[in-house]
Amino acid sequence: MKKRHAAGKIKTAATDTARYTVRGMAQLVNPPAGGIAPSAASEETATEEIRSKGLHKNSVGLFGSAVIGLSTVAPVYCLTSTLGPTVGEVGLQMPAVFLAGFLPMLLVAFAYRELNRVIPDCGTSFTWTVKALGPRIGWMTGWGLVIATVIVLSNLAGVAAEFFYLLLGELTGSEAILRFGGSTAGHVLTVLAFIAVATAISYRGMTATKWFQYALVTLQMVVLALFVAMAFGKAGEGVAASASAPEFSLAWFDPFSVTSFTAFTAGLSLSIFIYWGWDTSLTVNEETSGSTRTPGRAAMISIAVLVTSYVLTAVAALMFSGTGTTGLGLGNPETSDNVFAVLADPVMGPLGVLLFLAVVASAAASLQTTFLPAARTMLAMSTYKAFPASFARVHPRFETPGRATVAAGVATGVFYAVMTLVSENVLIDTIYALGLMICFYYALTAFACVWHFRGELTRGVRDAVTKGVLPLLGGVLLTAVFVKTMADMWDPAYGSGSSIAGVGSVFVIGVGLLLVGLVLMLVMQRRSPAFFRGEVLTHSTPALVAKD
Repeated sequence: MKKRHAAGKIKTAATDTARYTVRGMAQLVNPPAGGIAPSAASEETATEEIRSKGLHKNSVGLFGSAVIGLSTVAPVYCLTSTLGPTVGEVGLQMPAVFLAGFLPMLLVAFAYRELNRVIPDCGTSFTWTVKALGPRIGWMTGWGLVIATVIVLSNLAGVAAEFFYLLLGELTGSEAILRFGGSTAGHVLTVLAFIAVATAISYRGMTATKWFQYALVTLQMVVLALFVAMAFGKAGEGVAASASAPEFSLAWFDPFSVTSFTAFTAGLSLSIFIYWGWDTSLTVNEETSGSTRTPGRAAMISIAVLVTSYVLTAVAALMFSGTGTTGLGLGNPETSDNVFAVLADPVMGPLGVLLFLAVVASAAASLQTTFLPAARTMLAMSTYKAFPASFARVHPRFETPGRATVAAGVATGVFYAVMTLVSENVLIDTIYALGLMICFYYALTAFACVWHFRGELTRGVRDAVTKGVLPLLGGVLLTAVFVKTMADMWDPAYGSGSSIAGVGSVFVIGVGLLLVGLVLMLVMQRRSPAFFRGEVLTHSTPALVAKD
């Protein structure tokens, strides 16, 4: 079957332009000296300061919110796509890099939690950065989130289609099915069908598929635990006969043992990618019970489960297969884009089909939930007049951002079809460019937290640490990765090795997509000058809320 590199992971609507009134609560954004600080506002007051969008309130609890975060990340899918490339960059230090990628995610999670407590808006990063850093930076932050989601959705559908045919092949033994799934036409048509189904499900809302999500997330986590246990039990069996099995060492957790800083940042970029999606728990804050506190707690739970799963899987895979570049070695370039496809039978034997099923379940579950952040970000941008008004339309029955969801689905299908037909190398490079987008909007969100709460950082140790030090450190780390990755992307050897006019195609794709966003922002500035003049939603104006 033709190999396809994938990596991926998200994320309902707005009242038609009803009447809005300004509430005199500007202290939520810029508290006056000696006045009420944002953290002192009650949960009810904070929620009232958010412009109503017509979403289905109280439809998600703590457990459901954590499941949404895990589902969006799609841990089994991420691992099959990144174990190989990460080993190719850092070798035996893969566990160290997975832990290193976890650190900035944890630090940024504090920023998300604190901002959500005072501004539980489904626009999350967009809304928060607009209020703290201004409309233009906020608009580009929203764009970074939306375009990252489109890239992930397309690759999620790609890996779901690939494993779907692998699963059918295992169950039926039919070569004809494998040939059809391996053909470009068959693959693209299947991907488009998966995207259409996922779009339709997301359009109908979350409550209709809640138990479906619970089942899929449980399935993939149970199978992943089974794979880890069996890989530990068969340690060394996947290593080529000419090589010795690597013995477990604490040095695997030492990031300073990576051969070069360039290799470390490349591995770190991949590591950051596999955590991306936990913030979907925050994106559905307006639909969550206890909207100011529950989403933040759910995000923390999701991150803790993810880092534990990733490190255990990394160690187990290394002990079974080693880092060799042939056979079952994790460094084999022929199999690195889809590791579980080749390890399923050697590790799990007759139960290997469960791993195929887990990857399909992981990608399918994530394909549906990953629509959430893109659709809700576009909904918020439209509600606050930063995007065309039609994207603020909410389905009266399903209470979802219907137009935004459909737009995300169409954009995803077109993006995948075009990238596949242009070049499979280009499709691979979009995954490497994805890390750039993630670092971009996460870092800006972290800085927005520090700036928003700047007047509270001297009030106590907790405020200083959780609203200042930790988010700032996370933002700085992600900015460093962003800058270093951008410099490395210039080299055509980065990613698939392809280039455009002598410049690495990963750089062209990553920077090009950000520039597309800049052009669209300039277009919207002419269409909606009020937003960009700071008359709708900025740090210097009170929030707008709909009249009841």
